[in-house]
Amino acid sequence: MGKKPRSHQRSGGQLGRPRFLPTTREEMQARGWDELDILIVSGDAYVDHPAFGPILVARFLEGRGYRVGVIAQPRWDSPADIARMGRPRLFVGVSAGNLDSMLNKLTAQKKVRSEDQYSPGGRANLRPNRATIVYSNLCRQAFPGVPIVLGGIEASLRRIAHYDYWSDQVRRSILLDAKADLLVFGMGERPAWEIARRLDAGEKVEALTDVRGTAHVKKNRRAWEPIAADPSRFVADRKAVVLPSYEEVSKDKEAFARMSRAFQYETNPHNGRPILQPHGDEAVYFNSPALPLSEEEMDGLYDLPFARAPHPSYANEGIPAFETVKHSIVTMRGCFGGCTFCSITEHEGRVIQSRSEGSVLREVRELSRSAGFSGVLTDLGGPTANMYKMTCKDERTETACRRLSCVHPGICENLVTDHGPLLSLMRAVRNEKGIKRVFIASGVRYDLADRSPEFVAELARHHTGGQLSVAPEHNNPRVLEKMKKPGIETYERFAQAFCQASEKAGKEQYLVPYFITGHPGSTLRDTVDLALYLKRNNMRPRQVQDFIPTPMAVATTMFYTGLDPLTNEPVYTARDLREKRMMKALVFYWDPQHWPLARQALIEAGRRDLIGHGPNALIPFEGSADRVHAAAKGRPRNGGPPRSRDTGGPRPPRGGGRGPR
Repeated sequence: MGKKPRSHQRSGGQLGRPRFLPTTREEMQARGWDELDILIVSGDAYVDHPAFGPILVARFLEGRGYRVGVIAQPRWDSPADIARMGRPRLFVGVSAGNLDSMLNKLTAQKKVRSEDQYSPGGRANLRPNRATIVYSNLCRQAFPGVPIVLGGIEASLRRIAHYDYWSDQVRRSILLDAKADLLVFGMGERPAWEIARRLDAGEKVEALTDVRGTAHVKKNRRAWEPIAADPSRFVADRKAVVLPSYEEVSKDKEAFARMSRAFQYETNPHNGRPILQPHGDEAVYFNSPALPLSEEEMDGLYDLPFARAPHPSYANEGIPAFETVKHSIVTMRGCFGGCTFCSITEHEGRVIQSRSEGSVLREVRELSRSAGFSGVLTDLGGPTANMYKMTCKDERTETACRRLSCVHPGICENLVTDHGPLLSLMRAVRNEKGIKRVFIASGVRYDLADRSPEFVAELARHHTGGQLSVAPEHNNPRVLEKMKKPGIETYERFAQAFCQASEKAGKEQYLVPYFITGHPGSTLRDTVDLALYLKRNNMRPRQVQDFIPTPMAVATTMFYTGLDPLTNEPVYTARDLREKRMMKALVFYWDPQHWPLARQALIEAGRRDLIGHGPNALIPFEGSADRVHAAAKGRPRNGGPPRSRDTGGPRPPRGGGRGPR
């Protein structure tokens, strides 16, 4: 490795709390350091917690003996802020943070968000648009000749030519726009460590062309044309898959759909082939994805010392995203659901990587001893609540599998859906000394839970704080098919089972359903039907997301091209912002502030019959009767399958191991 690991030093001012990584020259000097080995630049505030991806990688590298410093949310008007700790010896790692910087700043309606969950005090405008590109260019100015390595979800999901919703255009690979040396995609621990080791051993960054989970640029045609001339024909030949060029996909939507399909089938780390995509005279070359971490490696990662707090420089401002996760514990990473609107599978991988029960319990004990902990664990889970330790029955089958989802169109016969390990973990955690309550706040995959009545019973009896988050997303089978979500009848079956389990436990509890409007495949009439379904079932959701086309998602390809890339069939897409607003207004049929737009939606959908005061009406007539209807709508009503209620609060921010929904 080239360096002997150092012991983790602890701060003398805060007994038991690991030292924060240095953020200034003074903090470096306090450790006796004259230079850094690695500098991590992040678009998020510095919170020393494993839910913050750049810090998780930084602590991982520190644990392997490297001197790592952090620059969080640097000024971008000059390179001086990034240069404040001096030139790092090995490389600079650049991340926009836990979210894509454009998604973090702008809504589905392309309006500027008023709050940044990952900034001190929730203040907006502490990171630039397209932060990865801006930070990379600043690092190049500050440290000429130092290798620049991109990472994080923004770099990962923009690694190939991609549709950018906020500019409404196809953009090049972010590696080219950022002018960086390497790009790490997916979870970055393995690739970052290999890059550090090889640079430390004296290799040039130009030689690091074979690191799994990384991409690099081939600068001239002579370097990549032989690869393009002999593309892969079979998975077993291990040759590169050649994607349509940036120039082609930026002009031809069918070519873009072909690119998306080809890319999706190379995401399994066990059989994914290298990928080449030409961009003019250059080409971006993607090695196969990094291999998933073993249980022992996951334990080692989460056993690293974290202060579990924001950096003291933020005083008492608070970081909203940290408040959500500070008393939660990550048990696993990855998701085999393959929902087309979600980026978890593309970033964290399809293979579930779980911690051992012992590792989780060690963190529970450490957390229970921390100041301010009341005995309540706010979440025990990951991207999904109930995929802990779920694997393929046969390793050879998993290695060869090319499915994009293990649960769609039905649960694969080779998937082990046993909830036993999760139940054992839940019982062990809630029986720990100092633990009063353990909540499951991550979304429950109800098609899996449907196979374990015991899990549903314990979830209702011990792990629900009155409300449980689930995500049916829609009721229309055609729309759900485009989402790769189970049918609404599966949700209804789970809802009934959960309500019965809650009643048996003597508790009045509710489901908090999440819905998406404006998803590709959904028309205005489909959304009217969804609103009618919600009304029939006495559901008044507040957790409604206007579909946002995020880079690289299959649903984003549908949105941009009007084609399903997996079938090449045409897909209706609501691209007009007004139509998207009308769809969302319909789902808020019970809220007077949405009635004017919902009326317009019903008129345009040819459903004037649903405007009025009769039992079948969805929205009242315009006029004074609105006030009476509003008063009636304001009275709480419960009961009726599926029993559901929504709190109206914002969706909690996701971080690190949790990722986007």
